[in-house]
Amino acid sequence: MATVADRLGLSKAQLGDFYDLEPLYAPEEKLIRDSVREFVKAEILPHIGEWWQEGYFPPELPKKFGELGVLGATLPEEYGGLGASYTAYGLINREIEYGDAGMRSFVSVQSSLVMYPLYTYGSEALRQKWLPRLATGEVIGCFGLTEPDAGSDPGSMQTRVKKVGNNYVINGVKRWITSGSRAQVAIIWAKSEDDGKVHGFALDTSTPGFKAVDIKTKASMRASVTSELYLDEVVVTETDKLNVVGLKGALSCLNQARFGIAWGVLGAGFYCLEEAAAYAEDRPIFGVPLASKQMIQMRLADMLADLTKGSLLAFQLAKLKEQGKDTPPRVSLAKRDNVRAALQAARAARDILGGNGITTEYGAIRHMLNLETVATYEGTDTVHTLILGRTITGHNAF
Repeated sequence: MATVADRLGLSKAQLGDFYDLEPLYAPEEKLIRDSVREFVKAEILPHIGEWWQEGYFPPELPKKFGELGVLGATLPEEYGGLGASYTAYGLINREIEYGDAGMRSFVSVQSSLVMYPLYTYGSEALRQKWLPRLATGEVIGCFGLTEPDAGSDPGSMQTRVKKVGNNYVINGVKRWITSGSRAQVAIIWAKSEDDGKVHGFALDTSTPGFKAVDIKTKASMRASVTSELYLDEVVVTETDKLNVVGLKGALSCLNQARFGIAWGVLGAGFYCLEEAAAYAEDRPIFGVPLASKQMIQMRLADMLADLTKGSLLAFQLAKLKEQGKDTPPRVSLAKRDNVRAALQAARAARDILGGNGITTEYGAIRHMLNLETVATYEGTDTVHTLILGRTITGHNAF
């Protein structure tokens, strides 16, 4: 693959950075990115096709990610983070999803949906209890918001919590939960029977009444653990409660995750572009390389253009985030459009590869199917479209 890629008109580096963003990254951001890139090249790419086909997430990976420093990378060092910039976090997501969206999903959930709410809304005791071990990968976390009948409308959640003496009792079901059966701590969102508002809890999954069952029928994100959570009279204490009331707590976490997705999908997209370009150069058709055909060049040009625009969008979003200006609509636009660009690139690559495009010996079909999930979770394409429509018109069309 490397030899073929070297014969392309543009090198891999030039394809992935067509508008020369490289000089705008800080030295420490490049250092983090390059270390993750080497990890993905050595630890993930040689095995991911087999893992995906077998529906296998290696149990040793969380600690390896911890050693790499990518779990909660933006958090302060006192809690196990790197104190890294959000640009660095974006680059981490992009490099990992170059390998696989399931790998990136683990890192994203651990960092944005578990460590972020613990740091932002947790007491100092909760921070000290969980964050350092989450950062090393010794402990795995999950985020329980989505339910069987409450995905795009989290306000209709049926999971309930009531106060009983000095404790809280939670009952309900959560679905599509990344790392659910592997987690030692679960961030659970439940509607109070007392005040009717949504509250968050950091639940130790060894608590009686908690059960996680893996979903085995996925044709997407197969190298990621996805579970259904059952909470039957689960008792948590006041110290496990997050200091936030209402859906704004859960939605702020989703905003963090969507930021990482907007970067991550670019990795999948550029992998597909590189693979398709290399394959087309190496594949003869009617006595000439497939890459010499106009239709192939048109599709490759579209892939490069869309992913380059997505790279500029993600970079500027990171700069806005670092200034505290990453409004939900801005994040929605980046998540929606970059997923669209990556998914279109994966579909085009799958087609360019012909029959080989449906095998996991190549990455296109795996990335394509993974991206179908990424287009759905953390807000569907339709939800983000309606968020943008409401921003433009002032009318809520949900």
